[in-house]
Amino acid sequence: MLALLRLNSGRARLSMQAVDPALFKEVEGFRDIAWPDEFPFKDRKFFARMDESPDILFYNEPRFVTHIDDGAITSLTSYYSHTMRPGADVLDLCSSWISHLPNDLDLGRVAGLGMNEAELSRNKRLTERVVQDLNVNPSLPYEDESFDFVCNVVSVDYLTKPMEVFDEMHRVLRPGGTALMSFSNRCFPTKAIAMWTGSDDASHIWIVGSYFKFSAQSKGGWTDVKAMDISAAGGGRGDPMWVVQGTKASK
Repeated sequence: MLALLRLNSGRARLSMQAVDPALFKEVEGFRDIAWPDEFPFKDRKFFARMDESPDILFYNEPRFVTHIDDGAITSLTSYYSHTMRPGADVLDLCSSWISHLPNDLDLGRVAGLGMNEAELSRNKRLTERVVQDLNVNPSLPYEDESFDFVCNVVSVDYLTKPMEVFDEMHRVLRPGGTALMSFSNRCFPTKAIAMWTGSDDASHIWIVGSYFKFSAQSKGGWTDVKAMDISAAGGGRGDPMWVVQGTKASK
């Protein structure tokens, strides 16, 4: 199944200019994956970490840094601009001091849920903030059908209860709303789950796709699940960037 995914290795010159939407490439073979009948990662060993100490200890000290390079940030912000609409209500999961949302896009409610109060307080795009460890409590503190978009930037690899989180994302999205899970090839290896650190980029896309495929099935599930290579490339010098996304079925 993983062999179906073909990831681009050649990348255009790194630029801080807005990326042409034509450069957002759907990952070849993703829509053709023959998924198993059941979620394939039921054994908790897949979600073990090298560092199993409470995450609150690891994230207690604020980190006012970016975890992807400028090219990847430009790509992600451009993809948000291409995907989101003005006035949309957005939930930024695993949020920090920056959300990479377009400054010129006038959004509605922008809720941030993260692990560090100081980081969240620095994020000027947020209209509200919640400190919560999703690995302890994956239930989101929001009403049903509250948001048009849910975003997660380079943090899906740290979720130890992803199916519960994806069920909750589905619950808080409005019908037709979209969840956007973006990631690169960087991580804190001691806190990333075992099957992430033990696999390659194509496998990461497959893993996140499986979260969409097998979550919220009793609630209508996800439609138009796809994987996008949005990398702002610089001849292989920039960070790669992918988005796996799904849309909540309309009523």
